[in-house]
Amino acid sequence: MPESDAPAGRPVPSTQVPTTGTARVRVLQDGYAREDEEGDRVGSTITLITDGETAVIVDPGMVWSRAALISALAEHDIAPDDVTDVVFSHHHPDHTINAALFPAARIHDFWAVYDGDLWISRDAEGAELSPSIRLLLTPGHTDQDISTVASAPDGVYVCTHAWWAADGPASDPFSPDQAVLSRSRQRILDIASVIIPGHGPSFVPGPGTPR
Repeated sequence: MPESDAPAGRPVPSTQVPTTGTARVRVLQDGYAREDEEGDRVGSTITLITDGETAVIVDPGMVWSRAALISALAEHDIAPDDVTDVVFSHHHPDHTINAALFPAARIHDFWAVYDGDLWISRDAEGAELSPSIRLLLTPGHTDQDISTVASAPDGVYVCTHAWWAADGPASDPFSPDQAVLSRSRQRILDIASVIIPGHGPSFVPGPGTPR
């Protein structure tokens, strides 16, 4: 197993991202994180991105119903076996736990692609899943966070855990380095038309978006 080259603290390089493209972006589940009498209720925002023959699921994590997730996918005429790629924004279980629902998919994280028993080491920075879908290193929530960037006809969508929801939080309680998170947030804000956060509905960034 390769040793980690954790990206935390290193300069975030500039990568050209097309301002428009052919990707289609649909949120299958708006994420949430809340307390109730039984414990914490946590659901990741789960997103479907398609571009030609490529079908990507971002963060297939905790859901209230796996059947509901598959049903939401079917509404877009895609079966679990049709999913070509799964992206983990980071390795917290609430974002990864349902990856096995998509048995034909390659798995992507910050340092490798996993396909069956094949481990292909690579830096996620700038990795292209299709002409209009790429990955960027955006450490901050964890040292190993990546964002999935989709260039669509109406702008650039970014699936990321740099924000839990539209209101931040301004200071991420899990972040090992808030300054690193702030740099990643600014990088995303420089390109994003729409942000799809880790645990909330998508939003259009503006002056009040935490940085």
